[in-house]
Amino acid sequence: MFEIGAKFEEGWSSDNRDKPKKTKRELKEPAKHKLHIAKEKRRGKVVTIVKPFYLEDKELKNLLKKLKTSLGCGGTIKENIIELQGEVSVKIKDFLLKEGFKFKN
Repeated sequence: MFEIGAKFEEGWSSDNRDKPKKTKRELKEPAKHKLHIAKEKRRGKVVTIVKPFYLEDKELKNLLKKLKTSLGCGGTIKENIIELQGEVSVKIKDFLLKEGFKFKN
C-alpha cells in the first residue's frame, strides 16, 4: 500500500498558527549591564545601535523615550537592542552612563 501525505501522530499538529512562546529573558539592574555601541549605514544613513539590554519591556520603552527626547532623534526597540537614527554614539554613552549603565571596554 502506498500513502501520500504526513501522519499527524505523536503530538504533531497541522495548525501552523501556534506561535512559539517567547522565552523569558534575564533581567539585570543597570550597573550590571555591559553595553556595546555600534554604527551601521542603512540606505545611506547612519544608525547607532546599543545592545544588549536586560530590562523589562516597560523599562526599556521608557529608556528609549528618554533617549529620543534628550537626543532629538528617532529610534526603535528590536528585541533587546535599541536603534537610534543618526551618529549619536557619544551622546548616547554620556546619557547612559548618567543613568547608571556600564559599557564594555
